[in-house]
Amino acid sequence: MGAELEPLVLVVEPEQADTRLDRYLALVVPDISRSYVQHLISDAHVRVNGKLVKPSYAVQPADEISVTLPLPQPTDIIAENIPLTIVYEDADLLVVDKAAGMVVHPAPGHANGTLVNALLYHYPTMQIGDDLRPGIVHRIDRDTSGLLVVAKNDRAKTHLQTQQQAREMLKIYLALIEGHFKEPQGVIDAPIDRHPTDRLRMAIVQSGRSARTHYRTCEVLGPYSLIEAKLETGRTHQIRVHFTHKHHPVVGDPLYGPRRQTQQLGLKRQFLHAHRLGFTRLDGQWIECTSPLPADLQAVLDQLHARYGDGSAESFDPSQPWWLG
Repeated sequence: MGAELEPLVLVVEPEQADTRLDRYLALVVPDISRSYVQHLISDAHVRVNGKLVKPSYAVQPADEISVTLPLPQPTDIIAENIPLTIVYEDADLLVVDKAAGMVVHPAPGHANGTLVNALLYHYPTMQIGDDLRPGIVHRIDRDTSGLLVVAKNDRAKTHLQTQQQAREMLKIYLALIEGHFKEPQGVIDAPIDRHPTDRLRMAIVQSGRSARTHYRTCEVLGPYSLIEAKLETGRTHQIRVHFTHKHHPVVGDPLYGPRRQTQQLGLKRQFLHAHRLGFTRLDGQWIECTSPLPADLQAVLDQLHARYGDGSAESFDPSQPWWLG
């Protein structure tokens, strides 16, 4: 695995006896995850009393454990000086307000100009595992703007992924949709999977993965509605698929909705913005970030206000977490 740092030598205390080796190391070595520890053990970077053992080995009092951490290896992704808007940052993570048009991670057809390319430039020592690379915890679509959290180390990535899997992370989007929901507040519960014939699209598929989206109507603006959507799950294109399933596609969505709104409103992308993101830091403190509508979406909203007036929904208490109702 390349060059290595000086070995870290640990001696097991009596109260730590009978703990699995991988769990013990994840607890006592700063900023490494249990999965990374297992890689270290399988790659012969860990010895107990001079011997190679399995991750399941139960440590004993006075065991001497030697851990050799490989030096971070440079990634083959090119760092690029692309401006980023950072709305929150600490030693372990940061929250980025992503611009529309930016892909999150390099992929075929998008080898550069991505969020990851930018992060590698602005944070050249960010380390996940044994690579110098950022920890992308979740993604938002290229033409969706707004907030996403990035881990700076393994410990933070595991912590954030655990919250995400437990559905404890708060993710609320603003969307302009066609038409009006009969019920101004509700839940869309419909499983999502790859479309059976069109591989570029997702679809409601009964054998797919469970997907739940909470929504409430903020404003009714002529033939449109401004909606807040809270993701309980995080499936690909979830909001876009769920709203289309209910015959209220996101305005300007080129994949799931009619394109006529793009010309009518001067909109060049789907009206979808990740505007609120909440999670707990490693110290347990709750962090909640917000992002205002970017200029292109605000211009559309201003145009609709001028045309149809203020259509604010007044039946909700904004101080209450409406999605729990």
